[in-house]
Amino acid sequence: MYRRRRIVLLVGIIVVAAVVWLLIAQPWRGSATSPDAASSTPAATQAAATDLPVPNATAGAQPTESATAPPAEGDQNIATPTAAACAEGDVTVEGLTDQDSYGSGQNPQLSIRLTNNGTADCTMNVGTTTQVFTLTSGDDVWWRSTDCQTEPSDMLVLLAAGQSVTSAAPLTWDRTRSAVGSCDAPDRATAPGGGASYHLAVEIGGISSSQSKQLLLY
Repeated sequence: MYRRRRIVLLVGIIVVAAVVWLLIAQPWRGSATSPDAASSTPAATQAAATDLPVPNATAGAQPTESATAPPAEGDQNIATPTAAACAEGDVTVEGLTDQDSYGSGQNPQLSIRLTNNGTADCTMNVGTTTQVFTLTSGDDVWWRSTDCQTEPSDMLVLLAAGQSVTSAAPLTWDRTRSAVGSCDAPDRATAPGGGASYHLAVEIGGISSSQSKQLLLY
């Protein structure tokens, strides 16, 4: 009888110790995530707009069909932005030049500025498949970036309300006339100077600039 009471007492001590350890350690907490913790860490990072890609539209290259750029290594978890598509009335597109006039031997540097004037974030394809730079003199189209563009690609970005982004680098116009069939031609016509006026119009994501940018060639 004495031995039985000792065994019962020992078992009771072990059970109490186990309960106390469970209350203190709470091992089940390591396998679950609280709602607050889950909501504070996004499942994936959205691609936010920082600057615009630059078309490869140099002379001597042949145009190719559009393609979608594959995700960079390590970016497989980047989610497609989930905001609504940008509305044309909320977005302003502008063509920019580094100077207003260019002396002999100076090549104009062309860029795009894109501004979300709306009150909400929106998404837009700003890839080089959607970009067009056009230079005209009167009704004469002298140069279009898509005539000799190579390796165009798509880029869907999140454009924050009030955000403006510009081309990551300028696109150079070599002051020659472009045409799809003349990309490799060594003797493309050179645009007249002497104070001749040209106008830059741009388009991105299906939205065109409302006004052209004038530049003068000397």
